[in-house]
Amino acid sequence: MKFLDQAKIYVFSGKGGHGCVSFRREKFVEYGGPNGGNGGKGGDVVVEAVENLNTLIDYRYQQHIKAKNGRPGMGSSRTGAGGTDALVKVPVGTQILDEARDHILADLTKPGQQVVLARGGGGGRGNESFKSSTNRAPRQFEQGGEAEELTVWLRLKLIADAGLIGLPNAGKSTFLTTVSRARPKIGAYPFTTLYPNLGVAQAGDREIILADIPGLIEGAHEGAGLGDRFLGHVERCRALIHLVDGTAKDVATDYRTVRGELDAYDAGLPEKLELVCLNKCDALSDDLIAARKAELAAASGREVHIISGVAGKGLPELLAQLAQTMEASETQAEEVAEQAAAGGWQP
Repeated sequence: MKFLDQAKIYVFSGKGGHGCVSFRREKFVEYGGPNGGNGGKGGDVVVEAVENLNTLIDYRYQQHIKAKNGRPGMGSSRTGAGGTDALVKVPVGTQILDEARDHILADLTKPGQQVVLARGGGGGRGNESFKSSTNRAPRQFEQGGEAEELTVWLRLKLIADAGLIGLPNAGKSTFLTTVSRARPKIGAYPFTTLYPNLGVAQAGDREIILADIPGLIEGAHEGAGLGDRFLGHVERCRALIHLVDGTAKDVATDYRTVRGELDAYDAGLPEKLELVCLNKCDALSDDLIAARKAELAAASGREVHIISGVAGKGLPELLAQLAQTMEASETQAEEVAEQAAAGGWQP
């Protein structure tokens, strides 16, 4: 299945059914009276976040989504049937934006979460609803309500615990393959990874969802390479794992290049927890590892983890620290929530 994280769709709700004008015509009933029923309500267009779905590819080929119209009312006080809703199933983490992509209309972050995108027209009243003591034989009725139609964009942002970032060929896909059962395409050339991949790593009793995104190069925020569009998939991550190729000539410059693109993209990424890793250390001597670790530590101002995605070196320790950090942040968030619920904390 191909990966697609943006799609433009056109949605149409259903029209409401018209009210009915009808009168009773029965033998031995001297005064029949009005009995026109109301029209049925038009169907809504409902968007629902579902599990086990991680792409919007369905909406590349089905761009027009229309709910059913309500049925008109009928005689004998019969109300018309309501129109069937149109259900749009999207992956968890999907945002709904207006046509200009300036405003977020909804953000579906939990399985089963729903939002009504276009409401169906109301059913019109039949002439029975207009009967009164002064109007015994009304011939009035109402037209069904008009449908709503609009154009929206669906934008998927994958939900993961940690995101893998780095330059092309930094070893992100190999890292994901080693620590999880994900099998992304791996090649010895830049931009082998063309779309994000998800994998689940095990750290003790905890499962960690990792997102591998295509590599960044200098100028990605201006569209260079594959651009920075895929950085949206790590916006929701709690932590970033920054892989730097240890075999590169200048690891400090490589680190600053990616950090510069994160700063230009912003969206809260520069403030996220970052684990800096010197990768591909199986191909380096001990002296060269020590020298490049010192360079990278000076450039990043952080602890540098020595790892090898191919050999599996340092990966268990890295995942253990990531899990420990995430548990600490969760505990802190729970404490803040408890204080807020007790009224002992003011924002």
